[in-house]
Amino acid sequence: MSTAPRKPAGSPLPGRHARRRERTRTQLVDAARTLFARQGIDNTRINEITDEADVGFGSFYNHFESKEAIVEAVLAEAVAAQGEAIDAATAELDDLAEVVAAAHRSLLNLARSDPDWGWLLIRLDLSLSLRALGPFARRDLERGIKAGRFQVPNKRVALFAMGGALLGVMRDVLDGQAPKDADRHHAEGVLRMLGLTAADAAEVARRPLPKLPVI
Repeated sequence: MSTAPRKPAGSPLPGRHARRRERTRTQLVDAARTLFARQGIDNTRINEITDEADVGFGSFYNHFESKEAIVEAVLAEAVAAQGEAIDAATAELDDLAEVVAAAHRSLLNLARSDPDWGWLLIRLDLSLSLRALGPFARRDLERGIKAGRFQVPNKRVALFAMGGALLGVMRDVLDGQAPKDADRHHAEGVLRMLGLTAADAAEVARRPLPKLPVI
């Protein structure tokens, strides 16, 4: 018979505190995402986030130093996951123009199918949205320039032009005014901005979209 001491009844299981802490953080991030999408960052107060998450006000500061910190967390979860999914879906594509077109089309289609996600990007400060999307766009742009597929006068201006156009069309999609094939028209315009001929841009923009992995 074992003589090892028995754990007192009711004592916490290993990791229970960590799981509870992670659950609270998830509730806060989900609540912030919902409120930011509904009313924007500037119009959202911390107490509204904790009320939406159904946690105590003081719990917020156990996880985030400020509202800016939770904005960063929301951005990271909302954009990084989609960027990684698009990366995975386009990994086998050889044409960098097709990669850029697929990325822009996929983001617009995502805004159509998940309006909360789309409104989140639209209602964030423009610089935050572009910063979140920027690393993926910058990498693909630089790869395309190096390969000779893209020709732009200035990379920085091209990035802002691409990002601004994407958010503008996304807003039109969310408002219900954009045509059903807005993603293709937008991608075609972006590719022409990057130096492709009209015929080449139109052909690339109409290629079948790769299937995004489930995230």
